[in-house]
Amino acid sequence: MALMRTILLAASLTLLLAGHSLAEDKSFYSPVIYIDFENHRILISKLGGVFYIDVPEAARPHMDKLPISGLVDFVVEMRGENDMPVIKTWKVKSGESACKYFNGKECK
Repeated sequence: MALMRTILLAASLTLLLAGHSLAEDKSFYSPVIYIDFENHRILISKLGGVFYIDVPEAARPHMDKLPISGLVDFVVEMRGENDMPVIKTWKVKSGESACKYFNGKECK
């Protein structure tokens, strides 16, 4: 019985730790290809492929300030294979923008 508890505890701990590793931060330095205002997402590219990143509620009023084709350093939270990464911060590196830096709450 003690062996069974130890195995269950080890399995639970493994699942718990694996769940935490899914939500990691990543940085993407990419041009803004397209801004989908209706669905609150931005199309970017990485290694020849394109994909959408989700825009959180706090950043939505500033989406229109991102320059199309401008280079932006996006920091996103990866949420697993079935969910879009979500923006945490951005820094506009090239292109005109009234929001050069979004810190997760406000533009500067």
